[in-house]
Amino acid sequence: MERELISLVVIAAIAALVPVVVGILRLKIAEVVLLLGLGIICGPEVLGWIQIDDAINLLSELGLGLLFFLAGLELEQRAVRGLSGKLASVGWLASLAIALTAAFLLTQTGRVEDSVGIAIALTSTALGTLLPIIRDRGELNSRFGTFFMGAGAWGEFGPIIAMSVLLSTGSSFAAIVSLLVFALIAVIIAVLPSKLAGDRIRHLLDRGHSTSSQTALRFTMLLLILLLAIAGSFGLDVVLGAFVAGVIVRRFSPPAAESRLQVRIEAIGFGFLIPLFFVISGAKLDIISIVENPAPMLLFFALILLARGVPQWFLYRNAIPNIRERTRFSLYVATALPIIVAVTTIEVEAGVMSGEIAAALVGAGALTVLVFPLVGNALVAGQKTATDPSEDQPRAANTA
Repeated sequence: MERELISLVVIAAIAALVPVVVGILRLKIAEVVLLLGLGIICGPEVLGWIQIDDAINLLSELGLGLLFFLAGLELEQRAVRGLSGKLASVGWLASLAIALTAAFLLTQTGRVEDSVGIAIALTSTALGTLLPIIRDRGELNSRFGTFFMGAGAWGEFGPIIAMSVLLSTGSSFAAIVSLLVFALIAVIIAVLPSKLAGDRIRHLLDRGHSTSSQTALRFTMLLLILLLAIAGSFGLDVVLGAFVAGVIVRRFSPPAAESRLQVRIEAIGFGFLIPLFFVISGAKLDIISIVENPAPMLLFFALILLARGVPQWFLYRNAIPNIRERTRFSLYVATALPIIVAVTTIEVEAGVMSGEIAAALVGAGALTVLVFPLVGNALVAGQKTATDPSEDQPRAANTA
């Protein structure tokens, strides 16, 4: 217990200090990059201050679950419907086709074995990481922001479904059947409470927001853990359960309750468990392999741009005719890290991906977070934003 507490103190200290350092030094990088980096430095391969055991792993898994729960909670219906939704879905499928081809070619060279896991990692978008940038530029409710929300939603939702179908079972048919059964159970879980709950129950839930009961939050955590368990029992990846739980809460909660509830969930997630997940993920990375041979990391960095960014540049040529804006959009969509961390964590634990390849993928994802937003913003520096940045716009998580 003493060793676990010491590790937890170090992890919590990193999580607390990173936003302070970013704020004081005015660093133009996402906090997640520093969380991973300090996790590497304090992890077993460098300083050895963080030791990974079952208790620390459990906290990491809860953080991963909340990360995808909040991704589902942030899903905007307007962004995944109409033209935005059509372009986003086609764009992600094009990315998947390119990524599968690239991963297959890599397996033919004997460099990698887990082609499917690599392909899924190459198709993700760090929606939560970039939403604060979009919001600060006053573009969250603009046409550009809507298109990015759609592409980003598919960059999270697509890999989650692919992980559940392609990575969780040996039979794709069994995975699809499991997915359909899980979807049916999720719909029942979502609809049943609204049918059974009377005015008194709703009053108790509403009153709980301002008392120590926090009833709505407790039921939300129950829903999250329940769907995690159900997804796992059906052989699906547990992050699907977390994502669906977020969608259910967003879809079936009254707007006022949703807002109050989201504040509390984000406090638990981004205030504690999600930063822990990234620090612990950094501590698990095989950083020695990257230092000894950075070529795989640079290769994956280029493949992320090829698979995720290039298709968007051509696909959105009519929707975003300005070349600079479209290039920035493509770079934003190609920015990826949280889901790469999740995919590699799952694959390494399952024994189908080597630590060296996982480290190279995460390193490539960290490079996209460092490079792509900076280049994209430089392309449109000085241009007037679509809306006034001072307007009150929806909150977005700045950690994931």
